[in-house]
Amino acid sequence: MQWLEITADASDRPIDDLCSFLNDFGIDGLVIEDEDDFKAFLERNRQYWDYVDQELLDEKRGLHRVKFYLPDDAGGRQTLLRLRELLPDLSISSACIRDEDWENNWKRYYKPIFIGSRLLIVPEWEDIPETHGRTVMRLNPGLIFGTGSHPTTRMCLEAAEGLITSSSKVLDLGCGSGILAIAALLYGANHADGCDIDPKAPETAKSNAALNGIGDNLLDIYAGDCLADSKLRALLSSSGGYDIIFANIVADVIISLCPSVPSWLKDGGIFICSGVIDGRQSEVEAAIHSCGLNILKHMQSENWHCFISRKE
Repeated sequence: MQWLEITADASDRPIDDLCSFLNDFGIDGLVIEDEDDFKAFLERNRQYWDYVDQELLDEKRGLHRVKFYLPDDAGGRQTLLRLRELLPDLSISSACIRDEDWENNWKRYYKPIFIGSRLLIVPEWEDIPETHGRTVMRLNPGLIFGTGSHPTTRMCLEAAEGLITSSSKVLDLGCGSGILAIAALLYGANHADGCDIDPKAPETAKSNAALNGIGDNLLDIYAGDCLADSKLRALLSSSGGYDIIFANIVADVIISLCPSVPSWLKDGGIFICSGVIDGRQSEVEAAIHSCGLNILKHMQSENWHCFISRKE
């Protein structure tokens, strides 16, 4: 089925009034894009600041509009024509969107990615290019974070490249698509565990593992909050200790995790954490030191930071 994506510029009128008019006209499913609302949300929810970089701020700048969707048929086009007649001063634009566009358009943003000197990440739907002797990871992230394209994920993968051995046991906190745990296994790790608060994570990560020929005996993925779920915490603590722990999350969560990380690491174990945006690196560094870990390396890419530390 094909749809009309309608964008109504509300710069010269209260956006609530426009939404009320559209609702009364029988149009729902409105998407409001407003810079002031976005800024107000951030002021009320400072815990999300780490997710906001300059690119997102630029994307929201100056927005004051409403989007909605109509069937791309005679009825939908008649509705659009009537709206233009009733709102002659409103700037209204339209574009055609197909159902398959909703499902697959995001895929065009993901292409093969060369990581470090050993890894080549290839989306499931892409052909495998010349590998130059690299290990190929097939990946279908779906709507879960973790593709290899983000600087934080790249830094974690590059950091792990020379640290994984055939005896390594790995834990990925906030595993998302499973990319870090799977990469560790492809690098030669003995076993990997992962956990994520997203209930879709186990299915997605296991599916990606299967794409790479990794069996269930090598990878365990748990859904849950390892900070609040006592059973999950106990499970991680009973593992016998990990050689490497990843945490590619955000600064506030990493800081909260730091007191628990040493108890999950073996002596000499490595903690690789990223997702730390500019301005928060000093807080994360202090949290790592306070839990007794020794920082070996501080990496930076664009406006993101990654720390590699060790339990002595």
